[in-house]
Amino acid sequence: MCTYSCPYFEATGSRFALLESRRRHIEKSAMLSLLTLRLQTSCLILLALSLLVGCAKKQSNVERGNANQELYIGIGTEPSGLDPQLTTGLTEYSVMTALLEGLTTLDAETMQVRPGVAQYWDISKDGLTYTFYFAPNARWSNGDPVTAADFIFSFERILTPLLGAPYAYMLYPMRGAEAFNRGELTDFSKVGARAVDAATLIIELESPTPYFLSLLAHNTWWPVHPPSILKHGAMTDRISKWTKAGNYVGNGPFTLKRWRLNSEIHAVKNPYYRDIENVHLNGLHFLPIEPQAEERSFRAGHLHVTSTVPIHRIDWYRANQPERMRFDTSLGVYYYMLNTSHGAFKDPRVRKALAYSINREEITKHVLKAGQQPAYHFTPPNAGGYNAKARLPHDPELARQLLAEAGFPEGKDFPTFELLYNTSESHRTIAVAIQQMWKTELGIDIELHNQEWKAYLSTRESGEFDILRAAWFGDYDDPNTFLSLGQTDNGNNHSQWSNAAYDQLILDAAIEQNPAARMALFQQAEAILLDEMPFIPIYFYVTSRLIDPAVQGWYPSILDNHPYQAISLED
Repeated sequence: MCTYSCPYFEATGSRFALLESRRRHIEKSAMLSLLTLRLQTSCLILLALSLLVGCAKKQSNVERGNANQELYIGIGTEPSGLDPQLTTGLTEYSVMTALLEGLTTLDAETMQVRPGVAQYWDISKDGLTYTFYFAPNARWSNGDPVTAADFIFSFERILTPLLGAPYAYMLYPMRGAEAFNRGELTDFSKVGARAVDAATLIIELESPTPYFLSLLAHNTWWPVHPPSILKHGAMTDRISKWTKAGNYVGNGPFTLKRWRLNSEIHAVKNPYYRDIENVHLNGLHFLPIEPQAEERSFRAGHLHVTSTVPIHRIDWYRANQPERMRFDTSLGVYYYMLNTSHGAFKDPRVRKALAYSINREEITKHVLKAGQQPAYHFTPPNAGGYNAKARLPHDPELARQLLAEAGFPEGKDFPTFELLYNTSESHRTIAVAIQQMWKTELGIDIELHNQEWKAYLSTRESGEFDILRAAWFGDYDDPNTFLSLGQTDNGNNHSQWSNAAYDQLILDAAIEQNPAARMALFQQAEAILLDEMPFIPIYFYVTSRLIDPAVQGWYPSILDNHPYQAISLED
């Protein structure tokens, strides 16, 4: 073994090492070049794919909905709730009508009474007893059968005083219903409703009621699912988790899948619905979008149907897309409700002065511009064949005279008061116009106050307001649905106004069998209402909407009733 340095081997080893190093460098460079090429190729592929994706058009709600038979609907505001026995607004009704169904329904096109849960019925010769026979396939969305006992439970719930249902009076045609609701009768078995068996229900009336079958289509008569109510609290709990998605059990054509507050209510087809073969849509998306944003969403293809048309966009649609704009005559009145227990509003001369100084023609023609009619009485024209006499003049001179007689000549010393409305362009525009009229004609000042829908409802219920904007759409085609609002104990009369003679006339009309005599009683009642003026009618409604041409089966309706099971989408 050589243990010392050898020059030959040292030189040879050095050259070998150098050659080996170069070889490795060349191999490494080649590998790096190959890797770089592969990376470049991959990047080019990814870039091409990204360009393709970027160039692809994003599918809109309407396009996706047309393909999947899912309707996207603007409802204007977030519903205050989905309990059919506690809600009164159209927003709430537009959602609930998809989720629940009563004994009868209304035809989508003709508004004639059609079978609902009740497959057919018999009416006694005296018109006092109705016997309903249930469809054998009527089911709740969890598969439970819909029974006569479910309706008895629901009737007892809405009439129980502790619930405080604002619409309880809608059940008063039923024998004993009013007495039970007032606490004068405590045994519900004495009320005129009984279950003969699971599929047979008898309802007895206080007096013949010609519009009773139409009345049954209203949400106050719809059933609630007793096990769901009792699972989440007592029968009379006003706040309950039973209306939440996942807990809600209904019997309508759709069932509640998701409810994201201030975002979306999503309903899907109910597989247990009694008439599922005639339900065309697979789902509904209710979107609580403010009207201005609604119109923008409609233009962007995010909505099939809007809740209204912003005033400032009406002329544009008339000129450019008239086929997408719908104006339908509605059985509804827009009015101001005065708190007759507050200050100067206690005096009917003040209330009439405010009413007589409003130029309704100016408002309908130049502010609203959608074909609305000035309201010179409270009940809309031809409500069930009734036409009220015009008793509400535009007479600023008489208005000033009445105001002076009340102690406020030319508006001197009249207290500043507040007019409350809920968020809407049209509500504010009307309020501003009337604010100016009262300033110009009467010399009085008012403050305008806007609240979101739920806050507005809370303020209305509390009675802490001076004047608030209101609206009423007929629950059925009859003057009683409007004039009963003025009754002392009506749950929707927040004016604090009460008149015994008026109350009696409405009660007399309820039992009057002669049609002409009945209409005469309504005329007398309306004369009192307009003389006392707790409500100031402004105009009669025309429902304005934007509707995508793909929507089929959305028919004009004076009751603004649009059964979703009749609607389909054409791509």
